[in-house]
Amino acid sequence: MSAYSSPAPLELLNVTLEYPDGGGTTTALDRVSLAVPAGHVVSLVGPSGSGKSSLLAAAATLVRPTSGRVIIDGTDTTSLPGKALTALRRSKVGIIFQQPNLLPSLTAAEQLIIGDHLRGKPMKAARKKAAGLLDVVGLSASAGKLPHQLSGGQRQRVNIARALMGNPKVLLVDEPTAALDHERSASVIRLLCQVTSEFNVGTVLVTHDTEFVPFTDAVATMRDGALAAPVLTGA
Repeated sequence: MSAYSSPAPLELLNVTLEYPDGGGTTTALDRVSLAVPAGHVVSLVGPSGSGKSSLLAAAATLVRPTSGRVIIDGTDTTSLPGKALTALRRSKVGIIFQQPNLLPSLTAAEQLIIGDHLRGKPMKAARKKAAGLLDVVGLSASAGKLPHQLSGGQRQRVNIARALMGNPKVLLVDEPTAALDHERSASVIRLLCQVTSEFNVGTVLVTHDTEFVPFTDAVATMRDGALAAPVLTGA
């Protein structure tokens, strides 16, 4: 199930996910098991349509598996009612999408602060936390800039910092370098590895850039909804 023996903030245990398809069903995930320890990045690779996005959706608790269990920070999410599931996702899971989807009228700092505001956190504490995270991702000098004033790589760095605002235990990252050139792609992947270690989260990184897989701790390959056990990269 895992290349590690350390405690895992994210565990998928024999997860199967089926969708209705005409008169039958399509199996998006086929008895998938994966454990991602704290402080480690597992790259997830595989051809288009192999089930990578479905795995991320199940791990993020955005869809309930047909069978199997998704365990986040020791909590079995499979049978949680909707409100409890939403609360757990908000407090335990950070999602980094392919496109940052930043709000055009908010500065880099405000993109982070609004999340804590919606969580009911004090504004002063949110501002301090946002400033600290922007420093971590190398954007202190750009805190007051709007999205259109930032490069693609900088916008993705804001996206990473925003995902960390909720103190997640798990980071789920979907093709973060798809729109970036080689140099910015390498920089973003290195940053993801850095924050994974620094914040002691378990990170799943879906990527088509296999060149950057050696930066991460392990790689797992998906094909036809099935997942091979992670292989250590030796990074």
